[in-house]
Amino acid sequence: MPTTLAATELRGGEFLLRPSDPQTPRFPEDFSEDQDLIRQTVQDFIDTRVRPNLDRIDQLDLEFSRQLLTELGELGIIGIPFPEAYGGSNMDFVTSMLLSELFAQTHSFSTTFNAHTGIGMLPILYFGTPEQKQRYLPELVRGERVAAYCLTEPGSGSDALAAKSQAQLSEDGQHYLLRGQKMWITNAGMADVFIVFAKIDGQHFTGFIVEREWAGISFGEEERKMGIKGSSTRQVFFENVKVPRENLLGEIGKGHKIAFNILNIGRIKLAVGAVGGSKEAADHSIRYALERRQFGQPIAQFGAIQHKLAEQATRIFVVESASYRAAQQIATRKEQLLAEGHSLATALLGAAEAFSIECALLKVQGSEGVAYVVDEGGQLFGGLGCSEEAPMAVLYRDSRINRIFEGTNEINRMLSVDRLIKRSLQGELDLKAALQSMEKASPLGTEVPYAEEKNQLWALKKAFLLLLLHSLQRKGQKMAQEQELLIYLSDWMADVYLAESALLRTEKRQQNEGPAAAEAFLELSQTYLQESLDRCWYRSRRLIAALTVGTAAATLEDRINAILRFPARDVTALRRRIAARLLKAEKYAF
Repeated sequence: MPTTLAATELRGGEFLLRPSDPQTPRFPEDFSEDQDLIRQTVQDFIDTRVRPNLDRIDQLDLEFSRQLLTELGELGIIGIPFPEAYGGSNMDFVTSMLLSELFAQTHSFSTTFNAHTGIGMLPILYFGTPEQKQRYLPELVRGERVAAYCLTEPGSGSDALAAKSQAQLSEDGQHYLLRGQKMWITNAGMADVFIVFAKIDGQHFTGFIVEREWAGISFGEEERKMGIKGSSTRQVFFENVKVPRENLLGEIGKGHKIAFNILNIGRIKLAVGAVGGSKEAADHSIRYALERRQFGQPIAQFGAIQHKLAEQATRIFVVESASYRAAQQIATRKEQLLAEGHSLATALLGAAEAFSIECALLKVQGSEGVAYVVDEGGQLFGGLGCSEEAPMAVLYRDSRINRIFEGTNEINRMLSVDRLIKRSLQGELDLKAALQSMEKASPLGTEVPYAEEKNQLWALKKAFLLLLLHSLQRKGQKMAQEQELLIYLSDWMADVYLAESALLRTEKRQQNEGPAAAEAFLELSQTYLQESLDRCWYRSRRLIAALTVGTAAATLEDRINAILRFPARDVTALRRRIAARLLKAEKYAF
């Protein structure tokens, strides 16, 4: 029988195998007083210093963007996730996630800020020597210098290890001579410090810390981009740049550890940033629906418009719930590793790696969620949605890059399933035993809170494991080549994680504040769960058709149908109630 509480904290990917305790995650309504104070401080800064100057930022006033970073350094905002030894305040990972959500309101400047504080600074914090950290981090924390990250090349994007940039030790052994070309480098027009990846002797992929003023560095023109126009993006060229030997970052030949581990953190922060951008777009959509009148009434009164508003809110709620759930899991695992004696770098990177499946899933769902929200927002605005005088055009343009940043969504979908399979093969996750346990379990009874929803989640997990194991049995090692099937499986995993996270948030609120306080959360959770059941049934048919034929296919399909057969909820009524709450609040209200 499915249990309602987990005996121990779940490991990465284990959400597919057993339930979680709703009291374990910390959701936005659980933030501490310190986090609420940070939220207000950052929001005040955005409202007074950034929002009035968004046009100036979008015109690529890089000196102003530098000034904003310096002011954020003086306020201590840049240093929130960094150790006190370098001028930071060493707050937890959940707080750094909150920053990513808030800065999404700053449009292009969020790209500048996130590149500086994330991929620009974290490699030094986690892989730098004590001397490197002391030399670079204090000035970067204060916003006096700006950081950038140079990985992508004309011939190496998703396949980062195909980089052609090279480094060779000088004859006197004191410098590496760096040669190569990097492209799509955020902050390139203003950065002072670059994290650069190149192959030593053409084969050992390695990271370096490079300073702007060194001879041999040159830059292309600013890229003319569709969106995020206010962030600097240039090519960077290295022509026999003399990089001191002490500026080698990490270990020779281990640059992939820097590049790929930093991406896990970037992915989950992108997801929560997408939540922040989605909330802004939803607020604009709700207010415009109340203002715009057609056929003698506000368009907010029309069912088609209410459907859009409710669906926007549902997608925001589930991604937000899952993002902060995963953030808490990473934060908890980090503290466990620190208690075991691991370094700060090993602890956080190890924690992020432990939940790399969740990070990949969230990156996809966050970026595609905000794409939906801004697209439907633009549709709701009608002709004004395409006007630069209205708010939706810039949100639409800026959101598009999210599906490419931090690894394309296609790569992240493949990655999530690949890592699940590898962990199973390595004995970390026993998928077969979990399925056998589910086969023996009985449905939860009505005396259990949210029994129907939990039984549906259990069914989704059971059907997923059945189809995944069947896929592996049929395809074996060739499964990695079946990318279309991997996409179905990845999206199924994502629906389970998001739907369960939303329900955990609902149940936690019900336990803490009573059923009435959780009513709105339940409407959102039920809506997403019903749609997940429908989507997964469709995916099951596509998977079975691709894997099995004849009588075996019919038998497997009957088995899946039996698992996923539940009375359908009236999501139309649910969406109408969600929309009514939004329109009453005149903003995103959850």
